[in-house]
Parts: sequence; C-alpha cells; structure tokens
Amino acid sequence: MPKDNRGNPEIKNHGFKTDRDKPLTEYIHLRVTKEMKEEVKAKDDPPEFCRRAIQKALDEEKEKKEK
Repeated sequence: MPKDNRGNPEIKNHGFKTDRDKPLTEYIHLRVTKEMKEEVKAKDDPPEFCRRAIQKALDEEKEKKEK
C-alpha cells in the first residue's frame, strides 16, 4: 500500500503560538441581552474585554472571601 504524502510534514513549525503565560484552550458559552452583546461587540477586542471582566470579577470575589 503506498504511503499517503498529503499534508505538511513540518506542521509543528507553523502551528499556533501564544505569548500568554497560559494558552487559551477552554471555551465558555453564555447568554446575554442584545444590548450587552452590542456593547461588547463595539469594543476594540471583544474577547479580551470579556476575559479581563471575568478575571476582575473573580479577583474581587476572591478578595472578599479572604477578608
């Protein structure tokens, strides 16, 4: 049987790279109001805006629990 030569044998050299401390590997799906969606979509970087907002809320909640 002949070898399948399709694909890029050097794919690891061209794969996804990140400059973050931890890669973004997980996905969250949530429902919001139409108005919230429009405001978030109007941001320069909507995904990063959401990540920062979630992290800020988590940090604030953690601070309250530690007091």
